[in-house]
Amino acid sequence: MCGISRPATVQRLDAAGVIQFPLARMNQEAAASTPAKRPHLIRRMYDWTLSWAERPGGSWALFFIAVIESSIFPIPPDVLLLALCVGAPRKSFRFALICSAGSVLGGIVGYGIGLWGYTLIGEPIVRMYHGEAVMEKIKFWYDTYGFWGTLAAAITPIPYKIFTIASGVFHFPFGQFLLASVIGRTFRFVCVAGFIYLFGARVKALIEKYFDWAALIFLILLIGGFIALKYLR
Repeated sequence: MCGISRPATVQRLDAAGVIQFPLARMNQEAAASTPAKRPHLIRRMYDWTLSWAERPGGSWALFFIAVIESSIFPIPPDVLLLALCVGAPRKSFRFALICSAGSVLGGIVGYGIGLWGYTLIGEPIVRMYHGEAVMEKIKFWYDTYGFWGTLAAAITPIPYKIFTIASGVFHFPFGQFLLASVIGRTFRFVCVAGFIYLFGARVKALIEKYFDWAALIFLILLIGGFIALKYLR
Protein backbone atom coordinates (compact mmCIF):
# COMPACT_ATOMS: atom_id res chain seq x y z
CA MET A 1 0.00 0.00 0.00
CA CYS A 2 3.05 2.23 -0.28
CA GLY A 3 1.89 4.21 -3.31
CA ILE A 4 -1.49 5.22 -1.89
CA SER A 5 -1.67 8.73 -0.41
CA ARG A 6 -3.85 9.57 2.56
CA PRO A 7 -7.15 11.21 1.49
CA ALA A 8 -7.66 14.85 2.39
CA THR A 9 -11.20 14.12 3.57
CA VAL A 10 -13.18 11.26 5.03
CA GLN A 11 -16.80 10.39 4.30
CA ARG A 12 -19.51 9.83 6.86
CA LEU A 13 -23.05 8.67 5.94
CA ASP A 14 -26.22 10.01 7.45
CA ALA A 15 -29.91 10.09 6.48
CA ALA A 16 -29.35 12.86 3.93
CA GLY A 17 -26.53 11.12 2.10
CA VAL A 18 -22.77 11.63 2.16
CA ILE A 19 -21.24 14.47 4.12
CA GLN A 20 -17.54 15.29 3.71
CA PHE A 21 -15.45 16.32 6.73
CA PRO A 22 -11.94 17.75 6.26
CA LEU A 23 -9.39 15.83 8.36
CA ALA A 24 -7.80 19.05 9.64
CA ARG A 25 -11.15 20.20 11.02
CA MET A 26 -11.77 16.83 12.68
CA ASN A 27 -8.33 16.97 14.31
CA GLN A 28 -9.01 20.46 15.64
CA GLU A 29 -12.36 19.38 17.06
CA ALA A 30 -10.75 16.34 18.70
CA ALA A 31 -8.03 18.52 20.24
CA ALA A 32 -10.63 20.97 21.54
CA SER A 33 -12.57 18.16 23.18
CA THR A 34 -9.46 16.90 25.04
CA PRO A 35 -9.34 18.43 28.54
CA ALA A 36 -6.36 20.77 29.00
CA LYS A 37 -3.75 19.68 31.51
CA ARG A 38 -3.79 21.88 34.60
CA PRO A 39 -0.56 23.88 35.02
CA HIS A 40 1.86 22.92 37.78
CA LEU A 41 1.41 24.73 41.12
CA ILE A 42 4.64 26.71 40.70
CA ARG A 43 3.57 27.76 37.22
CA ARG A 44 0.22 28.95 38.57
CA MET A 45 2.01 30.97 41.24
CA TYR A 46 4.27 32.45 38.56
CA ASP A 47 1.28 33.43 36.41
CA TRP A 48 -0.53 34.89 39.43
CA THR A 49 2.55 36.96 40.32
CA LEU A 50 2.95 38.22 36.77
CA SER A 51 -0.75 39.07 36.47
CA TRP A 52 -0.34 41.93 38.94
CA ALA A 53 1.58 43.89 36.32
CA GLU A 54 -1.75 44.42 34.52
CA ARG A 55 -3.83 45.28 37.60
CA PRO A 56 -4.26 48.37 39.76
CA GLY A 57 -2.15 48.11 42.88
CA GLY A 58 0.82 46.49 41.17
CA SER A 59 3.25 48.40 43.41
CA TRP A 60 1.56 47.10 46.57
CA ALA A 61 1.57 43.59 45.15
CA LEU A 62 5.30 43.95 44.43
CA PHE A 63 5.96 45.00 48.03
CA PHE A 64 3.87 42.15 49.45
CA ILE A 65 5.44 39.51 47.20
CA ALA A 66 8.92 40.77 48.09
CA VAL A 67 8.07 40.42 51.79
CA ILE A 68 6.76 36.85 51.63
CA GLU A 69 9.39 35.67 49.13
CA SER A 70 12.06 36.39 51.71
CA SER A 71 10.81 33.55 53.91
CA ILE A 72 8.27 31.26 52.23
CA PHE A 73 7.03 32.23 48.72
CA PRO A 74 8.82 30.38 45.86
CA ILE A 75 8.53 33.00 43.08
CA PRO A 76 11.16 35.78 43.24
CA PRO A 77 9.84 39.36 43.07
CA ASP A 78 12.10 39.99 40.07
CA VAL A 79 9.34 38.49 37.90
CA LEU A 80 6.84 41.23 38.76
CA LEU A 81 9.55 43.91 39.03
CA LEU A 82 10.63 43.26 35.44
CA ALA A 83 7.08 43.39 34.14
CA LEU A 84 6.30 46.64 35.96
CA CYS A 85 9.54 48.27 34.76
CA VAL A 86 8.84 47.24 31.16
CA GLY A 87 5.33 48.71 31.44
CA ALA A 88 6.51 51.99 32.98
CA PRO A 89 10.29 52.46 32.46
CA ARG A 90 10.34 55.92 34.04
CA LYS A 91 9.14 54.40 37.32
CA SER A 92 11.76 51.63 37.24
CA PHE A 93 13.86 52.88 40.15
CA ARG A 94 10.76 53.58 42.24
CA PHE A 95 9.67 49.99 41.72
CA ALA A 96 13.19 48.81 42.62
CA LEU A 97 13.13 50.67 45.94
CA ILE A 98 9.66 49.34 46.77
CA CYS A 99 10.88 45.82 46.03
CA SER A 100 14.03 46.34 48.11
CA ALA A 101 12.09 47.64 51.11
CA GLY A 102 9.70 44.70 51.02
CA SER A 103 12.51 42.20 50.61
CA VAL A 104 14.51 43.56 53.55
CA LEU A 105 11.40 43.61 55.76
CA GLY A 106 10.66 40.02 54.79
CA GLY A 107 14.30 39.16 55.44
CA ILE A 108 13.91 40.32 59.04
CA VAL A 109 10.93 37.96 59.35
CA GLY A 110 13.04 35.15 57.92
CA TYR A 111 15.85 35.93 60.38
CA GLY A 112 13.33 35.73 63.22
CA ILE A 113 12.06 32.37 61.94
CA GLY A 114 15.60 31.01 61.97
CA LEU A 115 16.36 32.45 65.39
CA TRP A 116 13.18 31.54 67.27
CA GLY A 117 11.10 29.19 65.15
CA TYR A 118 13.45 27.02 63.13
CA THR A 119 12.17 23.63 64.29
CA LEU A 120 8.50 24.48 63.82
CA ILE A 121 8.62 26.72 60.72
CA GLY A 122 12.12 27.17 59.33
CA GLU A 123 13.20 23.55 59.01
CA PRO A 124 10.17 22.49 56.90
CA ILE A 125 10.80 25.47 54.60
CA VAL A 126 14.48 24.59 54.19
CA ARG A 127 13.62 20.94 53.47
CA MET A 128 10.98 21.99 50.94
CA TYR A 129 13.64 23.91 48.98
CA HIS A 130 16.34 21.25 49.58
CA GLY A 131 18.44 23.94 51.23
CA GLU A 132 20.34 22.00 53.92
CA ALA A 133 23.61 22.00 51.95
CA VAL A 134 23.09 25.65 51.03
CA MET A 135 22.81 26.56 54.71
CA GLU A 136 26.16 24.94 55.41
CA LYS A 137 27.67 26.85 52.50
CA ILE A 138 26.32 30.12 53.89
CA LYS A 139 27.84 29.34 57.30
CA PHE A 140 31.19 28.53 55.67
CA TRP A 141 31.15 31.83 53.78
CA TYR A 142 30.38 33.74 56.96
CA ASP A 143 33.02 31.92 59.02
CA THR A 144 35.61 32.45 56.28
CA TYR A 145 34.84 35.91 54.93
CA GLY A 146 32.76 37.55 57.64
CA PHE A 147 30.58 40.39 56.40
CA TRP A 148 31.63 39.87 52.77
CA GLY A 149 30.43 36.30 52.92
CA THR A 150 27.10 37.51 54.25
CA LEU A 151 26.87 40.10 51.47
CA ALA A 152 27.71 37.49 48.83
CA ALA A 153 24.91 35.26 50.09
CA ALA A 154 22.48 38.19 49.90
CA ILE A 155 23.26 38.86 46.22
CA THR A 156 24.09 35.52 44.65
CA PRO A 157 21.68 32.92 43.17
CA ILE A 158 21.28 31.32 46.62
CA PRO A 159 17.57 31.60 47.50
CA TYR A 160 17.25 34.65 49.74
CA LYS A 161 14.80 32.85 52.03
CA ILE A 162 17.47 30.22 52.83
CA PHE A 163 19.95 33.00 53.56
CA THR A 164 17.60 34.82 55.93
CA ILE A 165 16.65 31.67 57.86
CA ALA A 166 20.28 30.48 58.02
CA SER A 167 21.36 33.88 59.36
CA GLY A 168 19.02 33.46 62.31
CA VAL A 169 19.89 29.79 62.89
CA PHE A 170 23.63 30.50 63.00
CA HIS A 171 23.17 33.71 65.00
CA PHE A 172 24.84 36.02 62.51
CA PRO A 173 25.09 39.51 64.08
CA PHE A 174 21.77 41.16 63.25
CA GLY A 175 23.40 44.47 62.33
CA GLN A 176 25.64 42.79 59.74
CA PHE A 177 22.74 40.74 58.42
CA LEU A 178 20.57 43.85 58.03
CA LEU A 179 23.34 45.86 56.34
CA ALA A 180 24.12 43.00 53.94
CA SER A 181 20.42 42.64 53.14
CA VAL A 182 19.95 46.35 52.47
CA ILE A 183 23.04 46.56 50.24
CA GLY A 184 22.54 43.21 48.53
CA ARG A 185 18.84 43.42 47.78
CA THR A 186 18.93 47.08 46.77
CA PHE A 187 21.90 46.39 44.50
CA ARG A 188 20.09 43.49 42.88
CA PHE A 189 16.78 45.23 42.23
CA VAL A 190 18.28 48.58 41.19
CA CYS A 191 20.42 46.74 38.63
CA VAL A 192 17.33 45.03 37.21
CA ALA A 193 15.49 48.37 37.03
CA GLY A 194 18.53 50.12 35.57
CA PHE A 195 18.87 47.66 32.72
CA ILE A 196 15.22 48.10 31.78
CA TYR A 197 15.46 51.89 32.11
CA LEU A 198 18.53 52.07 29.86
CA PHE A 199 17.86 49.35 27.31
CA GLY A 200 14.12 48.77 27.42
CA ALA A 201 12.15 45.56 27.09
CA ARG A 202 14.61 43.98 24.63
CA VAL A 203 16.96 42.99 27.48
CA LYS A 204 14.21 41.41 29.61
CA ALA A 205 14.89 37.85 28.43
CA LEU A 206 18.64 38.24 28.98
CA ILE A 207 18.12 39.54 32.52
CA GLU A 208 15.81 36.65 33.37
CA LYS A 209 18.33 34.12 32.08
CA TYR A 210 21.71 35.49 33.17
CA PHE A 211 21.22 38.14 35.86
CA ASP A 212 22.08 35.98 38.88
CA TRP A 213 25.45 35.01 37.47
CA ALA A 214 26.20 38.52 36.21
CA ALA A 215 25.53 39.85 39.73
CA LEU A 216 27.85 37.23 41.21
CA ILE A 217 30.67 38.11 38.79
CA PHE A 218 30.21 41.81 39.52
CA LEU A 219 30.35 41.14 43.26
CA ILE A 220 33.58 39.14 42.90
CA LEU A 221 35.14 41.98 40.92
CA LEU A 222 33.95 44.52 43.50
CA ILE A 223 35.43 42.60 46.42
CA GLY A 224 38.62 42.01 44.44
CA GLY A 225 38.88 45.72 43.84
CA PHE A 226 38.60 46.51 47.56
CA ILE A 227 41.25 43.91 48.38
CA ALA A 228 43.55 45.27 45.68
CA LEU A 229 43.18 48.82 46.98
CA LYS A 230 43.97 47.64 50.51
CA TYR A 231 47.22 45.89 49.57
CA LEU A 232 48.39 48.34 46.88
CA ARG A 233 48.38 51.36 49.18
